[in-house]
Amino acid sequence: MKKILIPFLLFSIIGIAQKTIKVDLSNPNATIYTHLYFLQKDSYEPSKAAKTIYGVKGKEAIDKAKKIKEILDGKGLYVDFSKVPTDPSYNDTIGYVKSFKYVLFPKRMPLIYVEKIGNNWYYSRETIQDIDSLYKEVFPWYVKTTQKIIPAAGHKKLFGIELWKYIMTLVLLLAAWIVYVVVKNISFFLLRKIQFRITKSTSIEVEKVLKKLTHPVSLLFAFSLINRAFPSLQFGLEVNKWVFLGLNITTTIFWIYVFLKLIEVVISVYSELAQKTHGKLDDQLVPILHHFLTGIVLFLGILKLLTLLGVNTTAVIAGASIGGLAVALASQDTVKNLIGTFMIFLDKPFHIGDWIEADTVSGTVEEVGFRSTRIRSADTSIYQIPNSKLAEITINNKGLRQYRRYTTKLGVRYDTPPDLIEAFAAGLKQLIIHHPDTRSDAFNVEFTEFSDSSLNIMVNVYFIELDWNLEQSSRHRLHIAILKLAAALGVEFAFPSSTLMIEQFPEKKTFDLNYNLDSKKMEESVKKVIDDFVAKNKG
Repeated sequence: MKKILIPFLLFSIIGIAQKTIKVDLSNPNATIYTHLYFLQKDSYEPSKAAKTIYGVKGKEAIDKAKKIKEILDGKGLYVDFSKVPTDPSYNDTIGYVKSFKYVLFPKRMPLIYVEKIGNNWYYSRETIQDIDSLYKEVFPWYVKTTQKIIPAAGHKKLFGIELWKYIMTLVLLLAAWIVYVVVKNISFFLLRKIQFRITKSTSIEVEKVLKKLTHPVSLLFAFSLINRAFPSLQFGLEVNKWVFLGLNITTTIFWIYVFLKLIEVVISVYSELAQKTHGKLDDQLVPILHHFLTGIVLFLGILKLLTLLGVNTTAVIAGASIGGLAVALASQDTVKNLIGTFMIFLDKPFHIGDWIEADTVSGTVEEVGFRSTRIRSADTSIYQIPNSKLAEITINNKGLRQYRRYTTKLGVRYDTPPDLIEAFAAGLKQLIIHHPDTRSDAFNVEFTEFSDSSLNIMVNVYFIELDWNLEQSSRHRLHIAILKLAAALGVEFAFPSSTLMIEQFPEKKTFDLNYNLDSKKMEESVKKVIDDFVAKNKG
């Protein structure tokens, strides 16, 4: 048994020893793996890594191969080979153009990519051409200079990291803090100037939001400095990978915060502008816009965070689209109501506070929501009308009237003398003219008809106040003034009645009222009532 096992083990060891990594340029995965593998400490053969560089040979090819790896390591870009294509004929299709290339990091480092030349894959001509400028961006001139002037003590290691790197990290953090303070003051000054130029006014609430906005904006500038300078500290791929992942996640969170605060600023400014407009529908649009924009920012921010964590956002969006379509089909009424909401805000058939008549419902518009509009009727009950229905039916907007017309009839007794009727009508006209809430250039006060039990004086006025409650208050004051005028003149209002007249009846006097028809007395009475009415309304 031992004689059988020993040859078997020898053959296995020999087979493993013979299994060595060779230069393979047959596909994008093989080319990138060849390049990075032969620049690792355990398998360091830079001449083989240089085989992935097209059109350059010797030391120059080795130098460019090293620079590509140093750039990737410096920016903390870790290559996940499970996602790199192994197809020799892989092509990146844009429109109708086929491009046989593969970009390793399309968003963070789009200039480094491999392309197919002949039957093999190499780093592209553009990458080779731009690699020196990319290297200088990641590792500026002062990196080499700083390393040369560092004393020998600075190269001693603590926890496997050279001391000068700790010191430069502290210097970098101090510089970032200075940038934060300076940018914070400048950004607050500029934002306040912009806000004042737009609104022409100062607001404590808006300034509070602006101050909150300057914090993340300043931090973003500080993080930008760290993001740019940290690769020059040369901590290596493992450290840089986690540092830059943390920086990118933090930066994304701060961008989300910035946009959320920016939305608050925009909504605050829009709210101030909306309050200056006549209609109140713009005010109702403020919370709807705020929720809508906040939802968009959070959605895009979460997608960005998922991308940083390696989640395939394309699949997430596709799944959300399919799910959204299914929900939309299952809830068509909700979609119709949402469209109806947008149509109401675009057409503006009414404003908040308007009295409208919609189909069989009449009342005051209190709120326009995403799904329905709330209307409060005269008996204080609430109607919730779906916006899809409200956008289709005929709406009679009483709130858009220029004036509120009011018509009534004042019936006086049949035995009222004509002169007294004339004096009463003249007094009514003066009341309307001096009433602060009625049009003085358009009204009617006329003796119009003989009814069954009264002589009717028609009063037709137009109230300036469009609000229903204010109109009722205006009517009240007018009615009280009419009653006072009638009492002063001795005019009595009639009510439905029947009078039996007996021409001859012994020792009985007539029931006719004794009216005072002295013209001077009537003028004084009218003047006194009008003066009192004017004085009361001024007060």
